[in-house]
This record gives sequence, structure tokens and C-alpha cells, in this order.
Amino acid sequence: MEQYEKLYLYKRIVRAKLFIDDHYAENIDIDNIADQANFSKYHFIRLFKSIYGKTPHNYLIKVRIDKAKLLLSADVSVLETSMAIGFDSPTSFTAVFKKLVRKTPSEFQKEAKTRNAAINRNPFLFVPNCYAETNGWIK
Repeated sequence: MEQYEKLYLYKRIVRAKLFIDDHYAENIDIDNIADQANFSKYHFIRLFKSIYGKTPHNYLIKVRIDKAKLLLSADVSVLETSMAIGFDSPTSFTAVFKKLVRKTPSEFQKEAKTRNAAINRNPFLFVPNCYAETNGWIK
């Protein structure tokens, strides 16, 4: 019986994680997320952290920053990116981004442009040696 209880609890936590993944750009808070798992928010936070190693809030921020990196690499403006991922202001977005990535969104975007240009000029420089060797490209 205990195995089924654990599985049931795990499914509820996963449902909440998937809610974050699907609604990261919306104005969601811990109450919205905990409701998806049908737990009190404090019990939910403990369970979520025990499974994913982060609080639901920290996971939400990570998802948003990961999406921001993709948008910035695709040359979307900092303002558009901040709004697209659920931040109310580009200033708060920049502060969180810099804290986690250790560079401003503009610096990250500039580096991404440089890297993308280098990849376009010579893509083979960005293929890992182990992959190239496996496929007979180099010896």
C-alpha cells in the first residue's frame, strides 16, 4: 500500500511541476502551484524540494531564465524577453538574470551573437571531438 501512496504523491508533485513548465510566463504564485498538487503550500514546498532539489519558486525562476536565454540567443530584445517570460519589468528581470547567469541579458545576447556567427562561419569547430572521431571525421 505504501508504494502506491508514494506514487500517488509523486504524480501530484509532477503535475505541479508540469504546471510551472506550461505557465511560467503567467503571473503564478506558490498558491496556484500548490493547488495543482492539492497540498497545503508549506507541505508542497517541502515535497517539491525533496524531489527536485529546489523550491517551486526557484524552479519557476530557473525555467524563466532558461527560456530567456533561448529568446536572447534568438535576438529578441531584453524588454520583449522580460515580458515574454513573466517578469513585470526589465529591471527586475535584469537583476535576476545577472544574479543567476553572472552577466546582464545584453552581455549574454552579445556573446550569443558572437558565438552564433562563429558557428555559422565554421560549424566543425563546435562539434565535440568524441563525436567527430566516432563518425570518422578525424583520427
